[in-house]
Amino acid sequence: MTLLSQLPGIAAVVAWLALVAGLALAVRSRWPEQREWSRKLVHIGSGAVVPIAWGLGVERVLAVPAAALITGLALLNHRLRLLPAVEDVGRASYGTVAYGASITLLLWCFWPGRADAVAAAVLVMAVGDGLAGLIGPLRASPSWQVLGQRRSLLGTAVMALASLAVLLAVAAAAGPERAPAALALAAIALAATLLEQLGPLGIDNLSVPLLVGWLWSRLGPMP
Repeated sequence: MTLLSQLPGIAAVVAWLALVAGLALAVRSRWPEQREWSRKLVHIGSGAVVPIAWGLGVERVLAVPAAALITGLALLNHRLRLLPAVEDVGRASYGTVAYGASITLLLWCFWPGRADAVAAAVLVMAVGDGLAGLIGPLRASPSWQVLGQRRSLLGTAVMALASLAVLLAVAAAAGPERAPAALALAAIALAATLLEQLGPLGIDNLSVPLLVGWLWSRLGPMP
């Protein structure tokens, strides 16, 4: 590995994160009363850095420290509210920090040999949970509370369907020699949806990706 060969991947990841942060700030400025929107935009958008890094061959020696640094910055922002578009949602949550920690741990465990497992795990949380948080409140549906967190039938259904769609997409990219079979993908989506119900303080941002990554690596064919 040479730094020169890694520059395209590094530049693409940095540019994408800058774009996501800029869009989040614009959304917060345009709709200040919708504080969840900008946070979910960051939540969904930042998940794309994993397939970008996978596709451009970013090496482990760069990926793991970068994720750890971003997690540290997220913790600092959680304390100081330097970027309120990311954290200011009016409730106690460590979700952004837990999200960064889950990505760091997944990279440490699986990158780059099982980059497909990392992509599946992160995108399930980014897209599934992100869309559930955005779409769930838009329409009234039966709801319940689990450990003080409100969940709705619509949001849960969106989480399940989006998770399955993401897993199928990653499976197509990874190929049948690496990805779990369709029935296993459905089981992983169901497990992620059930675990997402348990999310006090945003801890599901850690538990769900780790579960998905582990199940993907265990249920798929051995590389």
